[in-house]
Amino acid sequence: MAGADSDDSLYPIAVLIDELRNEDVQLRLNSIKKLSTIALALGVERTRTELLPFLTDTIYDEDEVLLALAEQLGNFTMLVGGPEYVHCLLPPLESLATVEETVVRDKAVESLRKISHEHSPVDLEVHFEPLVKRLASGDWFTSRTSACGLFSVCYPRVSSTVKAEIRQHFRTLCSDDTPMVRRAAASKLGEFAKVLELEYVKSDIISLFTALASDEQDSVRLLAVEAGVSIATLLPQEDLETLVMPTLRQAAEDKSWRVRYMVADKFSDLQKAVGPEITKNDLVPAFQNLLKDCEAEVRAAAANKVKEFCENLPEDSRETIIMTHILPCVKELVSDTNQHVKSALASVIMGLSTILGKDNTVEHLLPLFLAQLKDECPEVRLNIISNLDCVNEVIGIRQLSQSLLPAIVELAEDAKWRVRLAIIEYMPLLAGQLGVEFFDEKLNSLCMAWLVDHVYAIREAATCNLMKLVEKFGAEWAQNTIVPKVLGMANDPNYLHRMTTLFCINALSEVCGQEITTKHMLPVVFKMSNDQVANVRFNVAKSLQKIGPVLDSNCLQTEVKPVLEKLASDQDMDVKYFAQEAISVLSLA
Repeated sequence: MAGADSDDSLYPIAVLIDELRNEDVQLRLNSIKKLSTIALALGVERTRTELLPFLTDTIYDEDEVLLALAEQLGNFTMLVGGPEYVHCLLPPLESLATVEETVVRDKAVESLRKISHEHSPVDLEVHFEPLVKRLASGDWFTSRTSACGLFSVCYPRVSSTVKAEIRQHFRTLCSDDTPMVRRAAASKLGEFAKVLELEYVKSDIISLFTALASDEQDSVRLLAVEAGVSIATLLPQEDLETLVMPTLRQAAEDKSWRVRYMVADKFSDLQKAVGPEITKNDLVPAFQNLLKDCEAEVRAAAANKVKEFCENLPEDSRETIIMTHILPCVKELVSDTNQHVKSALASVIMGLSTILGKDNTVEHLLPLFLAQLKDECPEVRLNIISNLDCVNEVIGIRQLSQSLLPAIVELAEDAKWRVRLAIIEYMPLLAGQLGVEFFDEKLNSLCMAWLVDHVYAIREAATCNLMKLVEKFGAEWAQNTIVPKVLGMANDPNYLHRMTTLFCINALSEVCGQEITTKHMLPVVFKMSNDQVANVRFNVAKSLQKIGPVLDSNCLQTEVKPVLEKLASDQDMDVKYFAQEAISVLSLA
């Protein structure tokens, strides 16, 4: 009997080995995904002695299988017997960290970082740190790039002798012959600096940062910029000027646009890291240059940061700096030749009004907003409309309506239907920002005009817009202002407009509620069931099906059912079909 037991326990590993050797990739992938189940069945000891060696020996597979394996092993600690045996997972992960495919290596490094925390300090020095060293001095660049991601997790928990060795290895990798390795080192420089003692940040990291920031490869230099921001947060104020700023200044004027782009992208983080004095003296001129950069990508990245940069300026000189240094550049960007730059600016420019206050907004910013509202690029216009509320808070509704509203009305009547559509989509937002009285006075007629637009997409969007407006302003408002106008269209000679009435009723019934629907809308739907155009009649059947759930059962039985029965015997096939469908959906049969 004992023999049968042991045979039985061998079964899962035998199946796994068969599946892992199967020619079908999908089968191999499935068995890897079931690894934890197999490990549980085997128990911790056999997982350590049989499963892991087997996996370590068979690492030559399709990338997706290896990726799944690298991920699984990161969650294996308990399956090998807990933290004291966690080092057993290192050999297969070490092999995975050296393969050619980047995603597999990255996943193996992620799993190694995860399990490093489960090593005791002793195990870390005995098992983990030697692995990092082996990777760092590997012949292939793949293993050396993987090593870069592991220094920071073991450094804080090892002895000072080992720390010195780790620093030395990192130094070596920062000047590796292969650009990919230097790139990996540059990308981990900031993270490594955070775990180092301050004296070594000054003695080691700064020189590495300076070297990487002037690397011949721009892909290395741009990653050094990000590291520079992290390093700046670690240093005392008095050291920033001498140790970090010269290199960052150089990066902001780098010959490669990618590096300048990275500076622009990280500008707000940099500003917070270096503090107000350096911001005033160094960053303001650098930011001006980035806003005027010859590459559109750099200008767009800088434009995106305009509001954040201005918000974080020191309060005592904020307004002066913006008015004299930043605003002139912003004015130029409003008429930039590149639409991405204009769009990036439009998404943040409205935020300047809260920083600059009412008078400056009216005098300097409103003309810019107007120019952007009339821009030929729809994204620019939409970015302005969607941020109107912060300007409204600063200058008030009257001022806003006199200046910006004519431009919005102009867009609402634009010859290009996509422009009209875009404005409709922003109407509920605009209505919420401007309030009900203002809306009724200025914008209501526009919303009704869209319902009879000659483009179906506009009529459809206008219907949806009405529903959103009623959600904002309430059923009573709908009853007084919207419903009478919608129902009036039921008598329109154009059958398309009559159909729009039905679409509006469908959309409004739920938000207006039972009373308004039964009292005001339903009689109109019934009346339209006698329309001469079959398309209108079958839409009546569809409408009754849609608004049925809002009505009470008595009304359904006594009023809706007879109308649908009449339509169900219509001569037109479509009318019949939709009437019968409505009867069955509403359970009126």
